[in-house]
Amino acid sequence: MAQDPSTSPSPSSKLLGIIDPDESVPAALSIDSDPRLLRCRRSRNPVGSSIAAWNRVLCESSLFFKGMVMGSRKKDEIVVEDVEDLGAFRETMEMMYEKDLMRWLVKAGVSKSIDVLEVSSKILFDRGVESCLNYIEAVPWSESEEEKLKSLFARCTFDEVTTQDILSRLQLEGTRSSDDLAVHLIQSIAEGTNVNARKELQSLVNGLLSKSSVYQKDPAGLNKESLYRICHSCLNSLVELFNESSDPTHADKKAKPLVERVIKQVDNLNWLLEILIDKQMAEDFVYLWANQKELIRMHPRASPMVRYELSRISAHIFIALGRGKLRCPGNVRFSVLDSWFGPMLLDFGWLQRCSKGLDIGMLEEGLGQALLTLPLNQQQSLFVEWFRVFGGKGMECPNLSKAFQIWWRRSFVRTAEGRS
Repeated sequence: MAQDPSTSPSPSSKLLGIIDPDESVPAALSIDSDPRLLRCRRSRNPVGSSIAAWNRVLCESSLFFKGMVMGSRKKDEIVVEDVEDLGAFRETMEMMYEKDLMRWLVKAGVSKSIDVLEVSSKILFDRGVESCLNYIEAVPWSESEEEKLKSLFARCTFDEVTTQDILSRLQLEGTRSSDDLAVHLIQSIAEGTNVNARKELQSLVNGLLSKSSVYQKDPAGLNKESLYRICHSCLNSLVELFNESSDPTHADKKAKPLVERVIKQVDNLNWLLEILIDKQMAEDFVYLWANQKELIRMHPRASPMVRYELSRISAHIFIALGRGKLRCPGNVRFSVLDSWFGPMLLDFGWLQRCSKGLDIGMLEEGLGQALLTLPLNQQQSLFVEWFRVFGGKGMECPNLSKAFQIWWRRSFVRTAEGRS
């Protein structure tokens, strides 16, 4: 008497198995009067594998197999051509015998479930498709699984109602662009108050905006005007803070210490400068910094502990100019050096003692190289000023001797040689 597959203690173990092409059907299959041998072959490969299954299960589970069984001339065998993944095909056959498909999928995992979903879709195994989609939608995916799922959805079409929740995790629709959102995130960080959290989030956003990042796909880039609006806001805040430092009577008693608030805005501006340099939008920042007349006027009257923070911004600009990362017109380079070279000489000792990650050697090299990009007569006025200050302050002043020697040789030695 034939044993019903639904009452078999372990149907997938008794009734399913990969069989070598040259072997006969195992004896265990003879317990049913109506087994069917599926011969599966990969594309353009005559050698494949065989899977034994019940006719009844095949017909009830899959419209594809029902059509093949009904149209097959051989009562005990049907051939399935172009099976790309024999493992996934066999696992899909196993699923047909499972009562609790979700339990089977949980054990299999996401990657294998995606493979089974593809096979289920092709053989019209609706119960398998629905279960796979429900499972995949409800669990987290790794990045490789996400890419695998995107590839599958590009090749196969599923019921829109069933897949809309999965698609909503794969495709972002009806919202602002990633660049607009990135500017919003930058604004949020600039306004943040927790120092450690701000650093963590800055690092996170830097990774997302990096040219080498897998997340940065849009070649259009960030909106320049939006970034510069944040820069202007930070600069306005700095002016207000320096005004407050000159007249503490108007200070907000509940506000954080003045130095802490100045540091925050300087950190914001240096971070924004890094982003602008990376996106090749920073030339206007140099012009903007060169024309901070209020800050330049208040600088010498402010406490050294506060004012040297401004020179941290200048330091990043000078380094970028000296290393060729900022390519500004000559008048803009002279303007920023003429405006902030004096304050840098005044604050250099504080920058050495409180470098906060600033490479002092790189600053000296960058500053010297930046000066050497100017016309010789402009170089002369700034190098002479450095010579005077260095003579009085010594190592409290940047050592520009190497750049000074280059300027001297270009200005006088070569000129004299040319005349002779």
